[in-house]
Amino acid sequence: MKQTDNPFKQLVELNYKMAQSAALQPSAAVGTVVSPPPEIKIRYHGFILDKENLWIDEYWLQGHTRTHKGHIVSATQYRAGGSGDAEFQSHNHGIDNDYTDTQTKTDTWKSGDKVLLIPLLGTDNHTAMQFVVLCKLKRLDGN
Repeated sequence: MKQTDNPFKQLVELNYKMAQSAALQPSAAVGTVVSPPPEIKIRYHGFILDKENLWIDEYWLQGHTRTHKGHIVSATQYRAGGSGDAEFQSHNHGIDNDYTDTQTKTDTWKSGDKVLLIPLLGTDNHTAMQFVVLCKLKRLDGN
């Protein structure tokens, strides 16, 4: 049996090639906002990415509106009356209501904010031509 016919050697070579290919692909990274939308610029590995290079999660765009709807069943806290009359005794009120709440993003980006960038690979499956800005990041230690 020739050494080139060894199936285990071929398997090792295939795994090596796959690992090299995976190592060349860009992965998620942290970028820094240089300027906010609408003329957004993000610093990433010494490059400045602009709106031509970026896809931004709609949730983070200024003016994005979300409407929340639901139903609340609860009660107010007991409160004591002031005059001592029976109608002012300690009492609460039941709550059984539908609600609608609208939230509009107003000032979501600032210079220096850290954001998560996910690369979108080009046709060569190695080069990132565009990036998705997925979310703002905050470290718990304050740095």
